[in-house]
Amino acid sequence: MRLSRWFRWLRRLTFVFIGVAIVSLILDRIFPLPLPDPNRGSTVVLARDGSPLRAFADAEGIWSYPVSIDDVSPLYLEALVGYEDRWFWHHPGVNPVAALRAFGQMIFNGHIVSGGSTLTMQVARILEPHSRSFSGKLRQSLRALQLEAHLSKREILELYLDNAPFGGTLQGVEAASWAYLGHSADRLSHAEAALLAVLPQAPSRLRPDRHPALARAARDKVLDRMATLDVWTADEVKDARIESVVARTLQPPLSAALLARRLHNEHPRQRRIATTIDIELQRSVQDRVSNYLARLPERTSAALLVVDNSDLSTLAYVGSAAFGDEARLGHVDMVQAWRSPGSTLKPFLYGLALDDGLIHSESLLIDAPQSFGDYRPGNFDSAFNGPVGAAEALRLSLNVPAVDLLDRVGAARFTARLANTGLRLRLPHGVEPNLSIILGGVGARMEDLAGAYAALNRKGIGGIVRYMPDDALVERRVLSEGAAWIVREILEANPRPGYRPGTFDTGSRPRVAWKTGTSYGYRDAWAIGGTHQYTVAVWIGRPDGTPLPGQYGAVTALPLMFQVVDSLPGRTLSSVPKAPPASVSEREICWPLGLAYDEQHPDRCQQKMDAWVLDGVVPPTFPERDARSWSAGLLHVRIDARSGQRLSPGCPAALTREIDIPRWPSLAYPWLSRSQRRQSSLPRLAPQCADDGLESSQELRIDGIADHASVARAPNSDKPAIVRLRALGAIGEVMWLVNGRLEATTRDAQSWEHAFAETGDQTITAMTDAGRWAQVRVRVLR
Repeated sequence: MRLSRWFRWLRRLTFVFIGVAIVSLILDRIFPLPLPDPNRGSTVVLARDGSPLRAFADAEGIWSYPVSIDDVSPLYLEALVGYEDRWFWHHPGVNPVAALRAFGQMIFNGHIVSGGSTLTMQVARILEPHSRSFSGKLRQSLRALQLEAHLSKREILELYLDNAPFGGTLQGVEAASWAYLGHSADRLSHAEAALLAVLPQAPSRLRPDRHPALARAARDKVLDRMATLDVWTADEVKDARIESVVARTLQPPLSAALLARRLHNEHPRQRRIATTIDIELQRSVQDRVSNYLARLPERTSAALLVVDNSDLSTLAYVGSAAFGDEARLGHVDMVQAWRSPGSTLKPFLYGLALDDGLIHSESLLIDAPQSFGDYRPGNFDSAFNGPVGAAEALRLSLNVPAVDLLDRVGAARFTARLANTGLRLRLPHGVEPNLSIILGGVGARMEDLAGAYAALNRKGIGGIVRYMPDDALVERRVLSEGAAWIVREILEANPRPGYRPGTFDTGSRPRVAWKTGTSYGYRDAWAIGGTHQYTVAVWIGRPDGTPLPGQYGAVTALPLMFQVVDSLPGRTLSSVPKAPPASVSEREICWPLGLAYDEQHPDRCQQKMDAWVLDGVVPPTFPERDARSWSAGLLHVRIDARSGQRLSPGCPAALTREIDIPRWPSLAYPWLSRSQRRQSSLPRLAPQCADDGLESSQELRIDGIADHASVARAPNSDKPAIVRLRALGAIGEVMWLVNGRLEATTRDAQSWEHAFAETGDQTITAMTDAGRWAQVRVRVLR
């Protein structure tokens, strides 16, 4: 009988249990846990060491930096669990002993005295706020049980770490630690851990930035509890009580603000965005930029990148001079902006020409007025240097040699080659690649330029700069290893502004391969430089494209670049030169032919130069452009051994010998010394010999006005337009004809002035007595 009764009770209990379980499941489905959406909420962008660069509040203006238990100091977890809920790891969400105690106190006093809340119950209330009434407590307890049924203890604790209130708009221990203490929650002292453990009890009343005394008293209460529980030793608590509560003004982090905005837009559902930024370097660079811009004209902005050459990771990113400054358009990210690169593309052109076997480091180039079809470039300072080596032309950033070189390499091929390496160039719609791109007649982005310049210190391999640790390392070959080494060597040999060899000890400073650039109208000032370890790019200008007269790369952007380079670590390593690769060798070459010095023919060498050559190739000087008759740089001439006069083929002489005459390009002659001209001049033709046509082989050019140019007198003036003309490459007498009438006679490269008194089309011809000639057509408008 008793056994039967026992079975009946057991069956009833089973039915009750099943009923409770069914009801619980139904209620769980009807009233699901109000868990926060992991893809919503505030977002924090972090430096490489975990320091916050910038935080983006959620829709309600709350700042929270999501963390895991492993990201928080064990001292904080000890203080939190020890002070708030010692039995957290053991109870099912509600502590029965604490709940009965709280219920008894409520019955005895007629109101709630202590809540008896567990950490799980506090999480329940954070997720679903309610009143402190009995019904509210009951609802909180049921939610706590529901949390325990669905989540692990670790997950519940992480909900608390991310969502506990800490005063104002701060939510979560990590945000509070950075806001109040200035560092991450994984580096808390005993005193700091105790302070953060107690703050959520009364976040507004205990805010340390407003009520430091109250905050300290509450903190000390936690410290005493930890000592009583023997969680912390008495000495640890004693030392912790000595620490003061520092009142800090809450300021959200704002480093690399534009990069943070960029990554937040690219990863809108990601709450923690890690970057490669070095926080200390970032702050230092931002301060340097801010101080530097203070002396420049108003509305001037700047951008700066520091890239680690080892893996193309970005260490510092300054997108504008002052984020949020409306006058400077501080919201515009100039690292991504398309701007004219000025002359910053020239190193890649010279490197490509080296790879093509067109030049070596001292190839003879001519910096003189030239027309390339209807394009006639000039230099930045409007002056010309005549014959220069390729290295000097690159260091001085001479425009005419660069355009000449691009014309021979091919503008379309050059553009395509850069695009393939990751350096995309933007041309106006419908415009094909042309010669102006090498002088900045194209758009480029700083980040692409930095990735390409890194190739000079990465054996010719550049790539796409990286902003996040998870970004793939995308590498592209820009130049061969040898060409990259030669170009870097050329740029490193360029002395710093104000420094000259022998005047300052620069041995402790890093070797920098640097290049500047200035766009048309002083709209963009660039300086890009690289050491063995870093690449630094600087842009200064106005984001709206308005000019900055008098501000250009060498005087505006370059000093800032060197300030940053000199502040980077590893300066000793960067000051050690790199040995050339196996493909590079040093050879003694000769001008004007550009070939290697030949001991068997010393008369062919007028000027010796030490040059870096690639793969043993020593290309000759470029042939004359647009020559009417082909002319070799080296002439073999038969002369009368007694008189020294030239003999044409078939012309007899008692005693003859042959000589070699190295010839300079005709455009170089105005800059040659008297001795150089004499060495390159042809011996006079013997009177008994027939004309051999050699004197007409040298190219003759008219300098002073371009072919198909238009001229006009000045407005409101009755004086005709006057142009100074000269014949480049002329030797001897030159006759000048205008529309077939002789107007003047000059000798060699002597100039003369012509006044255009009549309107209409006119033809100007320069002719030597040997029959060599040049001609331009001009339209006189008024």
